[in-house]
Amino acid sequence: MLTDRLQKALRFYFITDDGALDFSPLDQVRIAVQAGATIVQYRNKSFSSRFFDEAAAIRDLCKCNAVPFIVNDNILLAKAVEADGVHLDRNDEDLVPARNILGPQAIVGLSVTSPSQLKKSDLSPCDYIGAGPVFDTQTKPDAKKTIGLVGLEAVVKASPLPVVAVGGIDHTNAESCFTRGAAGVAVISAVTRAEDPRQHARQLSAACGCSLRSALASPWDDEFVLIDKLLRQAPADPYLKVAPGDDASLLQDLSKPVITTDTQKEGVHFRLDWQTPQEVGCKAVEVTFSDLAASYAAPVSLFVNLALPPYVSDHIVEALYAGILKALGKYGCTLGGGNISAAHRLSLDLFAVGRGHDTIFPVRSGARPEYGLYCTGPLGLARAGLESLIRKDPEFENLIAKFKSPTARFDAAKVLADNNVACVIDVSDGLAGDARHIAVASGLAIEFDFSSWDFDPALVSFCEKYGLKPEDMVLTGGEDYELLFACWPAIFEKIRKDLPGMYQVGRCLTFQDKHLLNLPPGVSSYQHGKR
Repeated sequence: MLTDRLQKALRFYFITDDGALDFSPLDQVRIAVQAGATIVQYRNKSFSSRFFDEAAAIRDLCKCNAVPFIVNDNILLAKAVEADGVHLDRNDEDLVPARNILGPQAIVGLSVTSPSQLKKSDLSPCDYIGAGPVFDTQTKPDAKKTIGLVGLEAVVKASPLPVVAVGGIDHTNAESCFTRGAAGVAVISAVTRAEDPRQHARQLSAACGCSLRSALASPWDDEFVLIDKLLRQAPADPYLKVAPGDDASLLQDLSKPVITTDTQKEGVHFRLDWQTPQEVGCKAVEVTFSDLAASYAAPVSLFVNLALPPYVSDHIVEALYAGILKALGKYGCTLGGGNISAAHRLSLDLFAVGRGHDTIFPVRSGARPEYGLYCTGPLGLARAGLESLIRKDPEFENLIAKFKSPTARFDAAKVLADNNVACVIDVSDGLAGDARHIAVASGLAIEFDFSSWDFDPALVSFCEKYGLKPEDMVLTGGEDYELLFACWPAIFEKIRKDLPGMYQVGRCLTFQDKHLLNLPPGVSSYQHGKR
């Protein structure tokens, strides 16, 4: 989670109470989240395996409502239940293992009681600090001496990370914690042991400046109802003789059908704490259609298979499809149908049908010695955007946008087709990987011309900040979805009059024992399954 988003998420920090009588943690979370809680921590000091389903149900409720879910003091439970992170109570020896086990995107918090304790702690694996107890608390019989508002302010001033005030906080004193610099307040008994938990949760939400949720989203549970909702969104299209709803769709006759497929899997291609469901749906279509663009084919129909975990709501799926339909509308393409299945992780498998060009179908094997190797636009930007998200750095908005919202280059494909360019590939695996695909298929060698590369200023700034080389980002990065093509230099000079953003990245030579002649040592493109 980006640092600015984390700052907002910490505002109304609700912690479950395993000691509340006749008030289950799941019911507690329902009330808190509907009231506007921005993050939830599952705290159960007597946890055993019989509580696992309880933790999983709370996780599902939180994820359905886009609320980060944290586990208290149990790294392995956080891993097993796929929580968004873990909070550790004053045991900073567990911080590095927590980060290693849960991964770089996990939210890791640490409790401290004083600036001196903060100073002794290695905060490099941490994302935020919990400071307290600020006031007397009912829910922690072993709580330390209260630090008061003065102690809270001292921790805030000493901490390089956002601080959440903990202990004895309710709607009457929350504002005083914010005044002393706290990013958020953590609450337990003010809600869980109140005579009217719902009312007190709303009062706390108001004190935090948060908004009530009009309704709680819940996990999807009816395949047929969900399919009916999605089909009602799909517009009619002349390419479909029989629209979605039957066992199969019937397309109009295509003289040169072009077929491609792609997949988008949560945790591999996207994260819902990085992208909205609509952005995920839109990107899934663009990257699938990028293969059609590289084949000079016009999109005709798309089929989508959804694998849905229990923490996905109908609302999330409808938003996902809103993004899919937005992209389809952009290209005048129809939704041909699809399928829904239960799964452990969210994923989309897409199958696209296109109408091929009348006279030419470009292939990777179409390069020849003495051809130049060219690209339709800047590379390495999506990789830098991904790295920005991994590093939780919101500074490079344009790079992040390149990762989140690529565009299939049908505009460039038309110009290449008009000039009979017969060797094209979209850049999805990084320049090194995709240039090698061309070299292997064409039986030749490629030499990169680093002197002709014009790096995007934002990429240069990102690399300067993190001590990276722009050329390495270009070579190893993927998901730019520009078109890489090979042709005679004279043809390229003609093409770039219509597409001035194009540039040379290398040249094709007779095979010389290896396919990429001057690839820097240790540089390789991304490959699924590579360790």
